[in-house]
Amino acid sequence: MESLYSVKLGEVIKKFHLEVLRGGEGYEDLPIRTEDVNRPGLQLTGFFDYFDPRRLQVIGRVEATYLDGLTPDQRRERFERLLSQDIPALIISRGIDPFPECMEMAEKYDRTVLRSQDTTSVLMSTIIASLKSYLAPRITRHGVLVEVYGEGVLLLGESGVGKSETAIELVKRGHRLIADDAVEIKQTVTRGLVGTAPELIRHYIELRGIGVIDVRRLFGMSAVKEEAEIDMVINLEQWKDGAMYDRLGLENLYTTILDVQVPSLTVPVKPGRNLAVIIEVAAMNNRHKKMGYNAALEFTKQINEHFDQAMSAQMNGQ
Repeated sequence: MESLYSVKLGEVIKKFHLEVLRGGEGYEDLPIRTEDVNRPGLQLTGFFDYFDPRRLQVIGRVEATYLDGLTPDQRRERFERLLSQDIPALIISRGIDPFPECMEMAEKYDRTVLRSQDTTSVLMSTIIASLKSYLAPRITRHGVLVEVYGEGVLLLGESGVGKSETAIELVKRGHRLIADDAVEIKQTVTRGLVGTAPELIRHYIELRGIGVIDVRRLFGMSAVKEEAEIDMVINLEQWKDGAMYDRLGLENLYTTILDVQVPSLTVPVKPGRNLAVIIEVAAMNNRHKKMGYNAALEFTKQINEHFDQAMSAQMNGQ
């Protein structure tokens, strides 16, 4: 399946420490746009129906053993049919030495040949998982992402409502900043959401009246994190007199991002409210809910039982 996004082959080579046996022209900048990886066993026998040349091709011990039983002319013909296809790269696993006919056809058709020391199954599973992450659907939201007690909390709200100030207070209280101002959000394989900061502004935060500060240098490495799962969304808005705010928390509200529903709260902002403490409590309460405990439901249950007992006592008294 082709994605709207891409990752450069050079980045894949660097991440998986792949050895470049032969690099095609401009191979490092070659975009990979599909998360699937193929073992060309059938193609080496001559079957090319339903073959997708956009996929990375991986040859392991099974394919190598089959090819070893062929004559050099047969191997040359098989590799020519495979490498004449416009494939991004051929990866040889287990540190297996490439066949001379393979390198000959790679030279003829200017193909990239790589080698890995990993087993074929490990190599394929890790590359597929990595490509799914690289090519996942994504969106950028104006907000702040912090990790509070292990919960990824996305703070949203109008400019000037106090998102960055709240984030810096949370950092001072021992929590971690992931992104300020712009949060890049992408969907994970398990249909969760992961947020990170754009490279240019990573670890920086803007405080009106002070300017831009480097959180990593000011508070240390423990105050920042590269990415975090988004477990809840908190919308900060100016307090509106007469507005109805949830006081029990019985209603489960959600914010939809990339077709994924994330639990959300609306927290009104006014002088005297300690937003950092409120967000800490919200994060802990969200963890309780995920573990099966809902304080609002328990409270409502106790109230109902109290009224039932009172009504029963009144009826018995009559």
